[in-house]
Amino acid sequence: MIAETVCSAVSAAGLGIAAVMAYRKRFLSAARLAGYALVPIGLVLTGVVGWAADTAFSLKAWVGFGLLGAAWLVFLGTRAVERRTGGTRKERKAAKAARREAVAPAASAPSLGGGTRQGAARPAAEPRSAAPAEDFSDIEAILKKHGI
Repeated sequence: MIAETVCSAVSAAGLGIAAVMAYRKRFLSAARLAGYALVPIGLVLTGVVGWAADTAFSLKAWVGFGLLGAAWLVFLGTRAVERRTGGTRKERKAAKAARREAVAPAASAPSLGGGTRQGAARPAAEPRSAAPAEDFSDIEAILKKHGI
């Protein structure tokens, strides 16, 4: 009941100030202030203020908000742990299998992968030109300049 009275007083004061502004020929500001002044009384008439007051003073509502906050913290915690450990169980199993397949049993060095692709054509080799040699000379000049 107090919240409705306060909202009604705020709306009445805002409309009074808007009337004074309109009297002083500031119609745009007066219309804007009247719009803002009508919001609190509109919230009272729709029942939002009563609902908010009932929710603010309800122990059951605060316990519900606390549980929602706890759930949110659990979700954030699990996401942080999941990112740190490398994803879901399926992703970890796939990564472990990929590590085992990375080195062939009789090979002395790791393979470069891509050996399991079937029917994939290699891209055509591009002809080499004299331009890359000029790029290397620029790089060499920069390295010499820095003493490398």
